Amino acid sequence: MTSMKGPGIFLAQFLGDAAPFDTLDNLAEWAAGLGFVGVQIPCDTRLIDVKLAAESKDYCDDLRGRLAKFGIEPTELSTHLQGQLVAVHPAYDTLFDGFAPAELHGKPAERQAWAVEQVKLAARASANLGLSAHATFSGALAWPYVYPWPQRPAGLVEEAFAELARRWTPILDVFDDVGVDCAFEIHAGEDLHDGASWERFLAAVDNHPRARILFDPSHYVLQQLDYLDFIDRYHDRISCFHVKDAEFNPTGRSGVYGGYESWVNRAGRFRSTGDGQVDFGAIFSKMAQYGYDGWAVLEWECALKRAEDGAREGAPFIEHHMIRVTERAFDDFAASGVDKGAIRKLLGLSVEAGEA
Repeated sequence: MTSMKGPGIFLAQFLGDAAPFDTLDNLAEWAAGLGFVGVQIPCDTRLIDVKLAAESKDYCDDLRGRLAKFGIEPTELSTHLQGQLVAVHPAYDTLFDGFAPAELHGKPAERQAWAVEQVKLAARASANLGLSAHATFSGALAWPYVYPWPQRPAGLVEEAFAELARRWTPILDVFDDVGVDCAFEIHAGEDLHDGASWERFLAAVDNHPRARILFDPSHYVLQQLDYLDFIDRYHDRISCFHVKDAEFNPTGRSGVYGGYESWVNRAGRFRSTGDGQVDFGAIFSKMAQYGYDGWAVLEWECALKRAEDGAREGAPFIEHHMIRVTERAFDDFAASGVDKGAIRKLLGLSVEAGEA
């Protein structure tokens, strides 16, 4: 088994207008100074020209070279915002317009077509960058009906996932053509939000080989899912890993649904890595057990702590938890070195019969 790579950091929550958060080069230098060796890059025009990256290996080689000057490499590209727009329920049209260029606002069909093309471009860009996986969201058509009243009509969920599969299968085929995994972050607000919905989607896309998972335990804490059992069940489909923390402290006043409270006042809230309830020691052990060899990427989201402080603490936290997988058994020193004949004698069997 091989060991995972890291520590990496997802740049989306840090990108801004002022240095060092304003350009890819400045962010890379900043991340390297904190001890990170990889950056997960959102497909934002301020950081990457995804169309050019999809068309030009030279552009991608140059981007890698710019990062390498700081001892940094790209871990994955991300199309969380664009992936969300692949499938949008009309109830969210106005809010999700902000994820697309201004000229597409109020035009859901054109916005969706743009999003599909952006994710396909990101697949090709990932290949040109030499990356093996890509991070995204599935979008959601059925989410307004997740806890329904009145009850859902028969067939609604089935049709929602059939449509989701119709939209994503051609995209997944592009990922397959270029040899890159498409890792969906299992996340509340997405139709792929837990193991059951993941299984439903996987069946709908006929177990597509490039349909993979971005594992982020913080979203399992907020839903009260067993994130270790999730790894046991779906480890063979996990291609990306966000190291993000959360806590769940229900009261008689508020629980999983949060009571429309602000993040800081919810029973379930995201915390800076190491400040919440996620058992990262157990998670990293599970990942090592199953031979996960992708990146461990810090995603900072916290209701309390400053982003810069969470980032500064993140690299040593991940490095401390990463496990260099052993290449030999701990009791190899006690190996007896007996031959087959001796083994058969130990079992009380005839040596001659074993030679036949």
